[in-house]
Amino acid sequence: MAVNTEKRDTSNLPRLPWFQRLTLDVTSSEWDILTFSTAFKLLLFPAYRSTDFEVHRNWLAITHSLPISKWYYDTTSEWTLDYPPFFAYFEKVLSVPASFIDPRIVDLNNLNYSAWSVIAYQRVTVILTELVLGAVLLKFVRGVPDSNTQRLISASLFLHPGFLIVDHIHFQYNGFLFGILLLSVLQARHGNLLASGFFFAVLLNFKHIYMYLAPAYFVYLLRAFCMSPQGSILPSRFLALANVVILVFIASLGPFLLMGQIPQLLSRLFPFTRGLNHAYWAPNAWALLTAADRVLLQYAKRFGASFSVDASGVSSSSRGLVGDTSFAVLPNIKPIHTFLITIGFQMVFLVKLWRTPTYRSFLTALTLCGYTSFMFGWHVHEKAVLLVLIPLSLLAAENHAYFRTFMIASTAGVASLFPLLFTPAEQIIEVIYSVLWAIVVFRPLQRQLYEFPRSLPAVIVGSLETIYLWGFLPLEIMVTLCPMLAKVVAQDSEKWEFLPLMLTSLYCAVGLIWAYARLSFLYITSK
Repeated sequence: MAVNTEKRDTSNLPRLPWFQRLTLDVTSSEWDILTFSTAFKLLLFPAYRSTDFEVHRNWLAITHSLPISKWYYDTTSEWTLDYPPFFAYFEKVLSVPASFIDPRIVDLNNLNYSAWSVIAYQRVTVILTELVLGAVLLKFVRGVPDSNTQRLISASLFLHPGFLIVDHIHFQYNGFLFGILLLSVLQARHGNLLASGFFFAVLLNFKHIYMYLAPAYFVYLLRAFCMSPQGSILPSRFLALANVVILVFIASLGPFLLMGQIPQLLSRLFPFTRGLNHAYWAPNAWALLTAADRVLLQYAKRFGASFSVDASGVSSSSRGLVGDTSFAVLPNIKPIHTFLITIGFQMVFLVKLWRTPTYRSFLTALTLCGYTSFMFGWHVHEKAVLLVLIPLSLLAAENHAYFRTFMIASTAGVASLFPLLFTPAEQIIEVIYSVLWAIVVFRPLQRQLYEFPRSLPAVIVGSLETIYLWGFLPLEIMVTLCPMLAKVVAQDSEKWEFLPLMLTSLYCAVGLIWAYARLSFLYITSK
């Protein structure tokens, strides 16, 4: 069993007094990035807003207008509170200035309020809270041997198209939440594993989707912090970590535990009545399986077949509608199936992490745990691809193989987010911004890390990957023209409305699955 090398990994990073670690020492180029990004985001204030905008406005109203005992019971709006308590407390804090700016923002019965005051306020809160991410990314740059490369990666994360699309146009607070995640990862890089566990526990109580990453944290903290290199438990450390995590959960869940509302809270956080796929198929393994079922169904309809067809699957949500998912030909997938498959794949990486509990091994296993959950989880949202893309970015400069994996996953992952925005102006913005981001990020890393292929299979694989990446150009053209052609050619154009979404999902799924296989192979075979 390998010995924990955490100390050796971080010995070159200076340990400063806590008050010095709080200072950021921002350079002029970093101020320029902040200024540019802020100015650009301000220009997006009038842009398209999804229903998530009203969701968060309603949560401001719930937490401001109602006592805490009614937060997880209120059904005034269909957008009920379904995030953990720390996020509810976060909304409560944001509701205070909102009530002074415009009292109608926090009026519980003022549904679908869209005055300029609420638009500007909520957009500003996303920009300001995202500064948590910016501050943490600056800390990633400080004290590392190759600061230029890390500066590029940090800048690429702060300017990531995923955050622009999902947070600053569509509307969510992912930048703030990933700032907490990366703060936890940063503490692990510096060997402060107790602090790393604390911040991850805090994050879980902000948004429970980060449970996908919990297995990697559990194994790493147990092996690297709570156990000696020889494998014996260190009771004082184990108790310290347990107490920290318990205190965080008490602070979050304590009031609801005292009120006897834990069952109600859990019913809001984990609604298992949803189907295998989201309305727009997340680009994962189930998207390909669902598409295969659709192909087999069409084959059975047109040519006849010996296999049976389930009538309930003919009109299920695998056609792109909201609701449960039933297959017409293939066996139906149940939540227990997705759970077992996810745990099974994660166990492979967790065993590797247990044997090599270093920071780099932890970061890769963390990425793969999130990746596995995205690939095989139940009712995965397309926005969950950020759980893959953000930690994977920290591995991009390891070597050319990791960079290539990062490039394929990032291209497919970002493109899979494009259907979130369906208005022409925003579609142009997301495509142009993403292309410029890719050029600025990929080209310098490619020049720095490029390795000439040493075998014929490597040449073939590299060529196929390049062809795949260039394939996004005709894909976007096809997706853009498809609705217009359907109106001209097809008599019933409504039948073709889901086709652009399906094409995007399936093409991106191919790239993301291949990148998943690449990263898995690189991790398992690494020394």
